Amino acid sequence: MEWEVDWDDLRIFLGVARGGSLAEAGKGLRLDPATLSRRIARLEAQAGAVLFLKSPRGYALTEAGHRLLPHAEGMEARARAGVAALAGDDSLRGRVRIGAPDGVANHVLPAVLTRIRASNPDLGLDLVALPRVFDLGRREADLAITVSAPKAGRLRVRRLCDYHLSLAAHRDYLAKSAIVKSRADLKDHAIVGYIPDMIFDADLDYLGEVGAVAPGLASNSAAVQLGLIRAGGGIGVVHDFMLAGAPDLIRVLPGDVRLTRAFHLSRHSDAGGPLITRAADLLAEGVRAEVARLEAAATES
Repeated sequence: MEWEVDWDDLRIFLGVARGGSLAEAGKGLRLDPATLSRRIARLEAQAGAVLFLKSPRGYALTEAGHRLLPHAEGMEARARAGVAALAGDDSLRGRVRIGAPDGVANHVLPAVLTRIRASNPDLGLDLVALPRVFDLGRREADLAITVSAPKAGRLRVRRLCDYHLSLAAHRDYLAKSAIVKSRADLKDHAIVGYIPDMIFDADLDYLGEVGAVAPGLASNSAAVQLGLIRAGGGIGVVHDFMLAGAPDLIRVLPGDVRLTRAFHLSRHSDAGGPLITRAADLLAEGVRAEVARLEAAATES
């Protein structure tokens, strides 16, 4: 079915899709919920499809809504690019949501995103830091950083960079504990690690790889594990890019244990448009540079 597309209706559609409710969308669009409801109903009637599932919890995209979303985003991005071209300004405009595990979100992305926005003051960046896999198909994020490369779903995936992890402990813990000469000695030490049944990615199952016992202190968060180790809770696996900011930690078995993993950047295959494409390029470049910088600083410290 064909209908005359009204960009203002699509703008409202995007606002409700991103806000998840009429009240939240109204804040950004400066329209009251009753007006938004009428406009969404009109758009659905014109499209001949239900675009949102309405419930007391808010508005969720239907399958038809998900199909419309990337096209509406593409129109939005092209309109902004046209305005920028008229103004002679090629900086990014819009909003991009990035999902990432809490380790990289806490220790790598703050500097990366700050630099990106400094060069693009009209770009809004949302960082969702959660120790789990993001569902790009449901648009929980525009871009997602993962450890394992996703294999399911209609995704575009690129490898960002390798990163490294080491065994480490607080200097005070090591001073009062038995000397660790080999991996076999780890059985005599307190271990910090992931909660075994909450490991959301097989590549995060470090302890079995290094021959350590089940953790006495455990968390589903890499940032919390770092805090436990810095508090003297025991020996654990730490990202090398975290060690630059933790001078109180000492590597354990540095000549024997150094794990290598890789970050990947994913987006839904339909989430195109100049904004997401350019944001992905800037994010990839920034993550590679920041991981390399932090790992080099950790080596020198």
